[in-house]
Amino acid sequence: MKNYFSIGEAAKAVQTTTETLRHYDRIGLVKPSTRDEWTNYRYYTEEDIVRLNTVRALQLMDLSLQEIKKVLEYNDLEKIVDFLAQAEKKADEKIAALQYSKSKIQLAKADYERKLQAHKNPNGSFIKEIPERIILLSDTLEVPTLDNLWNYLSHFYEKITPELAEQFSFEDLAGIYTRNGVSRLFAVCTHYAETDGLKILPKGKYLCASCTEENRKNTLDELMDKAKTEYGVNPPFTVQLILASGILQWNYQIQIPLYDCSGCFMGLSGNDGF
Repeated sequence: MKNYFSIGEAAKAVQTTTETLRHYDRIGLVKPSTRDEWTNYRYYTEEDIVRLNTVRALQLMDLSLQEIKKVLEYNDLEKIVDFLAQAEKKADEKIAALQYSKSKIQLAKADYERKLQAHKNPNGSFIKEIPERIILLSDTLEVPTLDNLWNYLSHFYEKITPELAEQFSFEDLAGIYTRNGVSRLFAVCTHYAETDGLKILPKGKYLCASCTEENRKNTLDELMDKAKTEYGVNPPFTVQLILASGILQWNYQIQIPLYDCSGCFMGLSGNDGF
């Protein structure tokens, strides 16, 4: 025996309004499977709910109701399956584009947050709670240049062996990691597998300040001195995030950990020489 849903229940199931379902009925897009002959109330089956969900999903792909109706009226089920497979592929592309846009929005948000912090802290430095990060260090690159920033992440994908490449992805972000007086450019991993060059940057409080290339050394020296004199720590490493501010220039956010926990900074591969 079939389960029937009232128009209100069906609208709730597909997260739309009863008026939308009435409109679908009027144009012949999705008709209820049955009507009460006395009250004229519409009732929908589970199959109707599936069709309604399909219509709603295809609308998000910018298809008109007339286009959707035409597709769903195909007599050839294979054609419908092929069409939905193509729609699924477009949905994946749209998701990827939105994720890329989200990453850019996050970078812009972070930039405005830095400006807000600078406004609140006239001396330029501020404390920031930062989650754990996994970074992949370059074997060769030490400082940013126009050439190595132009297609930055390709350098790190080339560093990974082919069999591991599909297990890696990175944030759209560049940085300099310095330890024991040695600096290397790095990429922040969002997905990774065990390989040489990985480092853990522990979560915790970091003393931060924004700067330009011209005052980077002075800002770094001032932050290191502040970490030692005001917070009583001797940071084992420093991080300098590279913030693009134009095609031909970039700024930095320096981040210094406010704790001395040498055991926390072991590389994932077990080699802690750097």
